[in-house]
Amino acid sequence: MKKIEYREQALKILPWVCAKCGRDFSGKKLRELTVHHKDHNYRNNPPDGSNWELLCIYCHDNEHSRVLDAEWLPDQDPDSEKKPTSTHTPFAHLKKLLQKPDDNKVAEGKKNLKDK
Repeated sequence: MKKIEYREQALKILPWVCAKCGRDFSGKKLRELTVHHKDHNYRNNPPDGSNWELLCIYCHDNEHSRVLDAEWLPDQDPDSEKKPTSTHTPFAHLKKLLQKPDDNKVAEGKKNLKDK
């Protein structure tokens, strides 16, 4: 199917709404609605339109930009190799500070207060 033919076919069988942002198109604005191939193969044009979706020019550009960006990103997930971002642990001894003191220490503390 030629480029013009599959666009015309897509406009016949699909609603004139951007599949990503949901904007409606009609009249002169219809030219801003483009055919996007879901599998990114422009030669794959089944007559039922199962490989197509209508996207506005902005969403279509964004879709292809994301694919191009993904090619440049590393295959590894950087979050999988988590390293500590900080060595300071401000609450490291909090549990110890919140524990009730031993009875002997309490008695000694009271005795010392009375002597003063």
